[in-house]
Amino acid sequence: MKPPGWRRRWIEPGPPPARAARVSGEGCAEPAGTVGFLLCRGGQLLRAAAIEGPRLEARLLLGHVLGCRSEDLLRDPRAAVALDQARRFAALVQRRVRHEPVAYLLGEQEFWSLRFAVSPATLIPRADSETLVEAVLEAWPDRAAPLRVLDLGTGTGCLLLAVLAEYPNASGLGLDRSAAAAALAAGNARALGLAGRAHFLAADWAAPLNARFDLVLSNPPYIEAAAIPGLMPDVALHEPASALDGGADGLDAYRAIIADLPRLLAPGGRAVLELGAGQAAAVSGLARAAGLGVPGCRADLAGIPRALVVSA
Repeated sequence: MKPPGWRRRWIEPGPPPARAARVSGEGCAEPAGTVGFLLCRGGQLLRAAAIEGPRLEARLLLGHVLGCRSEDLLRDPRAAVALDQARRFAALVQRRVRHEPVAYLLGEQEFWSLRFAVSPATLIPRADSETLVEAVLEAWPDRAAPLRVLDLGTGTGCLLLAVLAEYPNASGLGLDRSAAAAALAAGNARALGLAGRAHFLAADWAAPLNARFDLVLSNPPYIEAAAIPGLMPDVALHEPASALDGGADGLDAYRAIIADLPRLLAPGGRAVLELGAGQAAAVSGLARAAGLGVPGCRADLAGIPRALVVSA
């Protein structure tokens, strides 16, 4: 039985009272305990925490709790919300106020029109990384090609699995230093119906491998170590430091990967490496110094060189 008067207040696990006083739900048009009120109240709290798009994020969180699409919430703002669901929504809002990424709260992120489970063991897939898939499609226009693909630092497996989804005769291996990340990627492969063509291992880059591949993919750590504390708090406080930290100059992972490419790439093979802003010249230089070709570099939608193509 619901306690008397529960709809007259916002449910906040572990307040701080001062915040509750500053953002009290005043100005919300719908009655307390309804979809509209919770969206308004959640949006107020997120806006006060300087979260971009607070109303949209409130809809995403409440839709997740109620098991519906976020746009469906707009149809009936006076619909009542059960007490346990209101509490779950409030808990998610408070976590988002602390800048925990919304993808971690939802447990999933879309990439290349595919749904990927995510966790704090992995970076959250980003649209910028889709540039690597575009570069692969440009390099291998034959979608029937039986590519052998290696993904170094696979994380959620999004790069490898997106490529396998485009090439039905391809197969691949994803490696990650994190056993939790490798397990998550394997789960994503199963969910997408690609487990028969994708395998995942916990390993330090390509150290244990004695095989050659037509395509090597990698989105390695490329942030300069000193710059990490200055990243937006969603990233700096919550995404795995091991997947961000590229060493003093941001190039440590590229040095390790490029040193292995001559033995990993099959004749005619290519690697597609994600770049940070301003890194194209430095990483191209590392590749050429290793005797590799650099046939191209594809920019992302912002015009930033993002996907470096390296050839054997």
